[in-house]
Amino acid sequence: MAKKNKPKLDANGHDPNSVLIICAHSDDQIFGPGGTVAKYAREGKKVYTLIFSYGEMSHPLHQRQYTIKTRVKEALDVDKFFGGHGVTFLGLGEGKFAEQFNTRKMYPKLKRLILHYNPEMIFTHSTDDPQPDHRALNKLLLDTLDRMHYKCDVYMFDIWNIFNFKKREYVEIIIDISDTFDMKVKALKMFESQKLSLFSLTWSVYLRAWLSGRKIHTRYAESFYKIR
Repeated sequence: MAKKNKPKLDANGHDPNSVLIICAHSDDQIFGPGGTVAKYAREGKKVYTLIFSYGEMSHPLHQRQYTIKTRVKEALDVDKFFGGHGVTFLGLGEGKFAEQFNTRKMYPKLKRLILHYNPEMIFTHSTDDPQPDHRALNKLLLDTLDRMHYKCDVYMFDIWNIFNFKKREYVEIIIDISDTFDMKVKALKMFESQKLSLFSLTWSVYLRAWLSGRKIHTRYAESFYKIR
């Protein structure tokens, strides 16, 4: 039996073809870096998605298990659509990330997942996103990376911020997604349970992509800020 070739690792010992998206809720991975995710998958990179919560509070009138089942299925369908390599949910309660990360002893699990995926790049929420779970996740992730001494490129994406006046101290990375923007829009529409979010944010998806595209003279682009 032929031995499976191991990937060549970078200077830090990470897989250069492994990309990890870490977000708070299912659909954040598309609202934020969706065009880039699709672009990387098309280029043959292994894109993994790690989601902190099931987002069960998005439908308070439905039974919790029904909402969880629906949102997990949507995430898996979207992952398959853009060619991702899998989705993992941590199952933390919305609005309780910091508390439950400690009480449920999530550090070992998050560390184990990061080491398993061994990413060269991690994409996550912005430090100044107005959504509290997004900010909490950013801090928990950076604290975890520091604690485990994991050194890789970490990029922040915006969801609720249109303009980024507070991030001038960070290096801005702009990625042309003109060829994959349609995939991003189609993927967002696959989150059928999140019609309210789609209604609230879709206009900003177009505006942000257009504004970022103007910076590099392309039709659409996504902007990220390198925090590590």
